[in-house]
Amino acid sequence: MILRPGATVGILGGGQLGRMLAMAALKIGLRCHIYAPEVEAPAYDAAHDCTIAAYEDEAALRKFAAGCELVTFEFENVPTATLAFLETLLPVRPNSRALARTQDRLTEKTFLRDLGLETAPFADVPDVGALARAVRDIGRPSILKTRRGGYDGKGQTMIREGSDLGAVHRALGAGPMILEGFVGFEREVSVIAARSLEGAVVSYDLCENEHERHILARTRVPARVSPALAPVARDLAERVLAGLDYVGVIGVELFVARSEDGEERLIVNEIAPRVHNSGHWTLEGAETSQFEQHMRAIAGWPLGSTTRRGVIEMRNLVGEEADDWRDILAEPDMSLHLYGKLHARPGRKMGHVTRVLRGA
Repeated sequence: MILRPGATVGILGGGQLGRMLAMAALKIGLRCHIYAPEVEAPAYDAAHDCTIAAYEDEAALRKFAAGCELVTFEFENVPTATLAFLETLLPVRPNSRALARTQDRLTEKTFLRDLGLETAPFADVPDVGALARAVRDIGRPSILKTRRGGYDGKGQTMIREGSDLGAVHRALGAGPMILEGFVGFEREVSVIAARSLEGAVVSYDLCENEHERHILARTRVPARVSPALAPVARDLAERVLAGLDYVGVIGVELFVARSEDGEERLIVNEIAPRVHNSGHWTLEGAETSQFEQHMRAIAGWPLGSTTRRGVIEMRNLVGEEADDWRDILAEPDMSLHLYGKLHARPGRKMGHVTRVLRGA
């Protein structure tokens, strides 16, 4: 199904990504209906309509679906059962199978390995006994992660020499986990790509990312890597998108490491089945933003140009950093985006700021 201008897209989730998707939809003549359980959420401000209800409320979901032509989602922790139910009523893009594969870290890593892509070594950890065996096989340091949930460094911990495996396992909830080998890398990068309803794929230039306290602090484009790595990243993203039968924008997080002969290589860390924080630079820095690109893709429209407009830096405003809004606005080359969140707290993403050096 291809949408016409004026159609309504349902978005599951009310965060800042939903807000920016809804704003991009308005630009190209689409309306958005936000579905989320929160009474207050950033996306509501930009939406034509909203439904406040639990993701498990099938009566509310049915009514929501009746007012939309298709549904998408803005974060990956929407229950897959919610998407599967909605798929019986109308198109859902990306599909629930893609979401299910990326919600579970073990399933995701297995999928990537089966595609022939390089990942950190990993092992299934169903219980503490399996953790001891996995640590013997993979070694230390290594990273223990919950299989589900967790973001911005949550739901994971480092296993070091002397770590009490039982205590670490209990601290993460003693549920199903995955152990990943520690990757010695030079930098963290990501590729933002989109796949259309017909299977066409476009990708943006490789981004270089810096984290502070496990939260993305800044993104620079282009990444400081050899030119030969760009087509490798594009091919990698295309294989992931095709393997998931994906429609929409995806973020693939990568490590840049060195092989024994000194050549750069890409190691896949995680997949984000949605628009991605490291792609926010595209709002000012690319011909088509990642948010408009996602809307074009799921609507069945032609994908837009990903041409970069210069050398770009995007910086997240976390917690009280957003209080500097006045100083940021006074800088002529800075573009400020605030997400409409009413309460700042440590670690909460309140907005971002972008600088584009034209012609660079």
